[in-house]
Amino acid sequence: MTVIDISPSVMQFLLAFIVVAPLLGAVAALLPAPPGLKGRNPDQAVLRHGVTVTGAVLIAAIVLATGFDHDHPATMQATTDISWIPALDVRIHLGIDGISLPLLLLTALLTFLCALYSYFKPPAGPSPKAFTALVLVLESGTLATFAVLDLLLFFLAFEMVLIPMYFLIARWGGDQRRAAAWKFILYTLLGSVVMLLGLLLIGLRSGTFDMVALATDNGRGLTTSVQVIAVLAIGVGLAVKTPMWPLHSWLPDAHTAAPTVGSVLLAGVLLKMGTYGFVRILLPVAPDGMRTFAPYLAAFAVVGIVYGSLACLALARRGAKGDLKRLIAYSSVGHMGFVLLGIATMTPTGVNGALFANIAHGLITGLLFFLVGAVKDRYGTADLDTLAGATGAALYGRAPRLGALLAFAAVASLGLPGLAGFWGEMLTLFGAYSPAEGLSRPAFRTFMAIGAFGTLLTAAYMLIVVRRVCMGEHSPHSELSPASTPADAPEPSGTRRSATTTPRPATPQPGATTPQLADIQTYEAVTWTPLAALTVLAGLWPAVLLGLTDPAVQKLLAGGKS
Repeated sequence: MTVIDISPSVMQFLLAFIVVAPLLGAVAALLPAPPGLKGRNPDQAVLRHGVTVTGAVLIAAIVLATGFDHDHPATMQATTDISWIPALDVRIHLGIDGISLPLLLLTALLTFLCALYSYFKPPAGPSPKAFTALVLVLESGTLATFAVLDLLLFFLAFEMVLIPMYFLIARWGGDQRRAAAWKFILYTLLGSVVMLLGLLLIGLRSGTFDMVALATDNGRGLTTSVQVIAVLAIGVGLAVKTPMWPLHSWLPDAHTAAPTVGSVLLAGVLLKMGTYGFVRILLPVAPDGMRTFAPYLAAFAVVGIVYGSLACLALARRGAKGDLKRLIAYSSVGHMGFVLLGIATMTPTGVNGALFANIAHGLITGLLFFLVGAVKDRYGTADLDTLAGATGAALYGRAPRLGALLAFAAVASLGLPGLAGFWGEMLTLFGAYSPAEGLSRPAFRTFMAIGAFGTLLTAAYMLIVVRRVCMGEHSPHSELSPASTPADAPEPSGTRRSATTTPRPATPQPGATTPQLADIQTYEAVTWTPLAALTVLAGLWPAVLLGLTDPAVQKLLAGGKS
């Protein structure tokens, strides 16, 4: 079933346009604007160009989704297959199925929202021309990663996003931006070198770099030892990008230093490239190698879940001077741990849960970084102790709509039933309860129990954040004497305070008012509403996404057989 009937040639064009248009738009952004398009403000004109290009890509992606055959989501559609380097049998092979289509739509949506946000709130830093061009190159590389079906093209697209993100952090970031950018690029480049060796090993040993042919072969053309080596090499590169504990240490620094738009794109789409590689390449191409490393992958995943949550709890406590952006970054380590645990189960339930959690994390954490960026702009800091305030005048009192939306994103992130964050984690834990044949059930049930404990820790730190940032807190000295009683007036000896008496905070001075902040602006509401709406839609109607991914996952795990 298709929503609208679109010919195969038009579908091919749409997919090629989605991948190439941002790259052409990036080149156009760097060229001098035609006289009629310069406008009175050239900086605004180039930012408007970014909105136009990303908007056109989003429209094309939506049209592509409406023309997608939802009755056969396991079949590669909108395919283009052209010989590129005959000597190496490298082909320009593009296509989408139920696994890649949601990620394609998520990338197009988040990039458009980032471009729209930047138009109304231009980034503080060098020329917007370079900023717009870098965002468009980043979009093209990410979309290509989810659309290409050749191992070497996958690697090129995978690497294409590194340089734009490096410059977005290094040129438009905050404090310690250069150190964070270098850490990001060095970690990811080192992982990518190892990954390239694994990809070349698979391609040369099997005689093809075509991902569809390799998935159909299901590892039968590769010995177990080759699969083990390939999974180890490729898995390291993918794990760095995911990020998996203990290869995650670049992430908190990068998020803390990155501009708001950089953090949204990094968390919303770039992290998904790593987990997508596990599903698209390692699970179908090297199943025996994956089965060897699955228990270790699951162990690292649950350690990441608990570690990320404990790090967030440490940052959230009073007096820790924790940065809210850094806390959300550490929460991503935990959430992506659930994705990796689902993949490690090698079951349809677990892998579907991982893919659902991927999309949910992109929506929810993208919204969280937008909100944290807005809070930081208003307060001038993301320090949790400062945001909590010493007088209780926090977001609910100063900007109630912003506080309410932040609370909504936080409870969505902790996995509240009825919102998108719930289904991915639940399916992942179900998959761990009954892993694939050949994997240790006692071990995976232990991992399931640890993961379930991690959900409790996630709820704990998110509720602490909501209480402190949205509700505020009184300073210890403002609740009782001397603020609430006259100075130097101790209670008479033997007098006991009534157990029902509620301590009152200090009485405000006459004429004192709670300092107000700008609440949600119109452009912010337009930018954030789609993410909040999709978070609710995915939570209430998970079949929309699972109906796409499940047939494709079933075919992928069956070695290309429906």
